[in-house]
Formats: sequence, structure tokens, C-alpha cells
Amino acid sequence: MEIAFPYIKKRSEFGRQCNFSDRSAELHVDIPSDDTLMHDFIARDPVDMGIQCVQEMSEHFANTERYETSIHGINHTEGGWPKDVNPNEVEQVTRYRKKVEKDEMYISAVLHLGSIMEHCIKQNNALDIYEEYFEDIDFEEMDEPASAKTLNVFRDPNDIKRTATSISWHPDGSCNLAVAYCNLEFQSTLPGTSMCSYIWDVENPNKPDLTIKPVSPLVCLEYNPKDTHTLLGGCYNGQIILWDTRKGSQAAEITPIEQSHRDPTYKTLWIQSKTGTECFSTSTDGQVLWWDIRKMSEPTEKMYLDKKQEFHNAQGAYCLEYEPTMPTKFMAGTEQGNIISCNRKAKTPFDKIAAIYTGHIGPVYALQRNPQFSKNFLSVGDWCARIWSEDIRESSIMWTQQYSAYLTDGCWSPTRAAVFFITKMDGTLDVWDILFKQNYPTLTLQVCDVPLFSVSAHESGKLVATGADNGTTTLLELSEGLFTVARNEKLIVTNMFDRETRREKILDARHKEIRLKERAKLEGGKDEKHLSLEKQVVSVAGVDVYSEAEKLFFSIVADEKKKRPIPMMNYEEVEKKDLQLQAERQAALLANPALEEPELFEQETAHETFPGVLKENAEEIPPDLPKEEADYKESEPEEAA
Repeated sequence: MEIAFPYIKKRSEFGRQCNFSDRSAELHVDIPSDDTLMHDFIARDPVDMGIQCVQEMSEHFANTERYETSIHGINHTEGGWPKDVNPNEVEQVTRYRKKVEKDEMYISAVLHLGSIMEHCIKQNNALDIYEEYFEDIDFEEMDEPASAKTLNVFRDPNDIKRTATSISWHPDGSCNLAVAYCNLEFQSTLPGTSMCSYIWDVENPNKPDLTIKPVSPLVCLEYNPKDTHTLLGGCYNGQIILWDTRKGSQAAEITPIEQSHRDPTYKTLWIQSKTGTECFSTSTDGQVLWWDIRKMSEPTEKMYLDKKQEFHNAQGAYCLEYEPTMPTKFMAGTEQGNIISCNRKAKTPFDKIAAIYTGHIGPVYALQRNPQFSKNFLSVGDWCARIWSEDIRESSIMWTQQYSAYLTDGCWSPTRAAVFFITKMDGTLDVWDILFKQNYPTLTLQVCDVPLFSVSAHESGKLVATGADNGTTTLLELSEGLFTVARNEKLIVTNMFDRETRREKILDARHKEIRLKERAKLEGGKDEKHLSLEKQVVSVAGVDVYSEAEKLFFSIVADEKKKRPIPMMNYEEVEKKDLQLQAERQAALLANPALEEPELFEQETAHETFPGVLKENAEEIPPDLPKEEADYKESEPEEAA
């Protein structure tokens, strides 16, 4: 059993005298006695032990970093225009200048300050303090292997652990991160499960800075980039909640449940606006709702992820992507594996769905534009991550290998355009650097033994936070090569994206050409059949088709009747005929010895085997056919007739 008590003390309290006070006894651990352990020991008898009449003492030291401080006085005088003078008004400035120039002390003050300023200017000209001494020297960059180390682990403080579904960093670059906790498995939440989410300080993993208390477990949580004290969260019951950290843990605003989403709110994003109060959200119910936090009683705008804007055909979405430089456009990743590009301010409802990108065979869980190339975006879903270009809708320009584990989340590096991160169900984090490798990840980290569900990178690119299924949030520090921009990296990535885009365009044009040729062949075959039918129709044009068909039918019946065998003779006539045939054959052989017997036999086979069949029709019956089958073939024309 491991017993741990975290003690937190301010640096100023180190070395201060301890003040003890009386209080009642407090039981921390109760370990019951176990009599069975007596069998593992033997009593020592007698026992010799040395003792000393001196009190035993121990000495411990605790050293912290020492900072030497000193106090100095500074004489500070604020200059500038007087309060009653507006520097933007030309008349007031001119009037004040004339008043100052008439003062007797003005000339002496200028002469005194002029000598001081002249001395400072000469010093600056004598020595350039901003001079770079080693501009022309090229330093050899050491290519260190990609690596990462764990800085801290933030655990869910509750007994019943939940999944860390979303991570949001503080916009000002400070080391605070907001983590949303929720159990996403349908109807698997145990009674007594906490609904709280937390804001953590990177330096203190023992206790959260602030507890966020929603009405339903939070699926997503986002900081406001304009007002860093406000957070927006999407709940499991579909509601949208706003918090102000200055007011505490309780929600400041909440949307009515009848005006909210019908499914869990999987993504919320802030919109770039003058007021900084607009946001929008999406869910698997197929709706995209726009909100203003000043009035959250109803959405300001509503849109369905369907071409015809029909709610019953809308595709449910798991993620959103919004670029501030394109304020009216956004993208959504759906359950069906499609990426839908939308225009909020389209003229007609049909134009709101601008484009649909298909490529994933499972839900799209992550969608993000490249921070430096807004035309290219990353999507994560099923067993593959893909990089797309807005110019090509049929296929992605780059994609990763097919993983054996399911992918759950992904994001770009904020500093490097060629680096992105992927989390998987086997608990690993993959770091891809497409400048270094395109087929395999540059770095694979086994973060934990449970599935990872979320990942977010700090704006410096040095820190990466991942959220796991058991509620642990792991903070990783990357090596310098994974967040430091290399020389000419932007140019190389630009050329790479352009090259892959051109390649996909050429392949797409080739596929279209092949499809057109196949379609032309099919249509050509159909045209030939139509021409032959037309010829047949033309050949019988001007003739009574029914009368001609009737004549043809009866002529066929008459021909078949001629082919019918005549009634069988009696056996005496057959024997006489056979004897006559044998006599004729012998006479023919005597008269003409050159005639071979098989030829004569073939000529008379029909009369010998089938005496009722005419000689001109004997060729229709094979010689080696049994008699029963021959009789059957003779009767077929009659049945057909």
C-alpha cells in the first residue's frame, strides 16, 4: 500500500518557526491485525540489545534556490502634455508651445539638456551596441534525433475516472490548460460520477487551479482568444455553457435545452468579430448553431449539414474548422467520413454547402487548417490521416500509412508547417515531419496503456498535451528540432504541397479521360444495336408485318412436317428391305471394286438404321447417336410445330 501526502508551501515560509496547536486525534490509516503472519516468524529467546542513555536525534536539510535581493530608490518623473491640453488638437498644442517658449527658464533648460543629449549621441555613434559580430559565419547545425520527455501528468481527482475529451491552452501563452472530462460511452455512466472539469497549472499537477461545474458533463471546452477570462463549453446533453473565471466555478450563461442541440455538442469555436462575443457549435444531430454570448436564449442563426437544408437528411458532425481570415467560411467533419465546406453567407440555401471532400471510410474526428498554408488542411479519421488541398475535391494530396489501431485526434504544430501530431487507440502519439519522412512517423511515443482521445499543442510548439481514456492528461516537451523552424522550410513545404496538388490534378484528369472513353464505347455499342434494329424496321417498311409473319410460320410448320418420319413398316418388310440392300451392296462392289465399303455404308446409313428417314435428311442425325436419342430428335420439330 502506497501512502502519499502532498505538502504545498510557499517559498517565503521556508525556515519559519512552526506553531503547534492542540487538536483532536485524527486517524489516517487503519491496518487491521493479521494473526496468520505469526506463522512466518520465530520468537528469539534470549534477546541481547545494547542501549544508550542518550536521546536519539536526526537532522534533515531542505535547500531551495536562493535569490539575492536589494532595494534601490528610483526618481521617476512623468513627462508629456498637461491634462488640460489635447495633443490631437492643433490649436491647443500651438497655444501651449507659445506659452512655454515665452518662459524665462525655457532657453536655459534647452541649453542644459542639449549638452547632455549631445554627449549621449556621441556615445552611441562611437559604439554600435546592436552590432552582430558573427553575421557572416555559418554555424553547423547539429541534427539531433527527435525525442520527447514527460514533464507532468494531471490525473482526474475523482474516484470514478472519465475520459479527457478536450484540451484548450490559455490564449496568452501562459502555462494554463483547460481539460474537459466526459464518459462518451452510451448509457455507461455510473451513479455518483462527477460532472466537473478543471483548469490546471502546468507547474502544479497536484491540485487544479479552478473547478468548472456544468449541468451536464463537458465534451469540449474552448478559451476565448479575445477575452481570456471566458470559456465556452459544449455539454453531453447538447447545451452550450459560458464561464467567467473571475466569477468562480458556476456558469455565467447557459442555453435553453429546447433551443440547443439534440445530441452531444462535440465542438464549439469562437468567431473572429469586433465584439469577441460570437461563437458557433455543432453536433451529431446535423445542426450548426451560431450564438452570441450576450444573448444565449436562442441561436442567432441555424444551418443543416445537407445540400437541400433538410434536417432529416443532415449529416452529423464531430469536428469544426474555422479560419479567421475567412470569416464566412467553415468546414465540418461528419460521421459518414465526409468533409463539408460551408459558406455561412451564401445567397441561396443550396449554395451554403460549397464542396464535399470524400476519402475517409469512418467518422472524421479532427479537422484543422495548416497555420501557415490556409488552403491545406489535415483530417483524422478511421485508420488514416490525410492532407487536403481546397483545389481538389476527389482525393487528398498526401496521406499516412494505414494504421492497425484506430485514430482518435490530431493537430498541426503551431510553429512548423511540416509537423503534425496523431493520437491512437493503442495509447501512442505519432509525430510526423513530412520534410524528414513521408511514409513513416518521425517519432512514436507510448504515452500510456489506455487509448488516447485528445491532443493539443502549445502556441510555442514546444509543449504537447494528450488526454487519455482514464482521465490522465500527459504534458510532453518536444526536442528542439520538432518546434524550431529550419532554414527555407516554408519554401520547401510550399513546393511540396504545390507538387502534390499538380500530381493529383493530372491523375484526376487522366481518370476522367478513361471514364469518358469507356462511356463512349458503351454508347457506341448501343448506337450500333439501334442502327441494326432500324435497318430491320426499314426492310419491312411498307409491308404487312403480321401477314408476312403468318406466312413464315406456316411455311416453317410445313417444312417440319416433311421432316417427320413416315409410319414404321412391319418387321417382314424391314427384313426384305435389308436383304435387298445387302444384295445391292454386293452387286455394287462386284461391279466397281474401287468403291470403298465405308463410303457406301455412309450413303445408306440412314436407310439401314432409320428406314423411315429420307436420304436428304439423313445428314441431320449423327451416325454415332443412339437410336433412342435419334427418335427424340426426330420428334422435336413436330413438338415445336
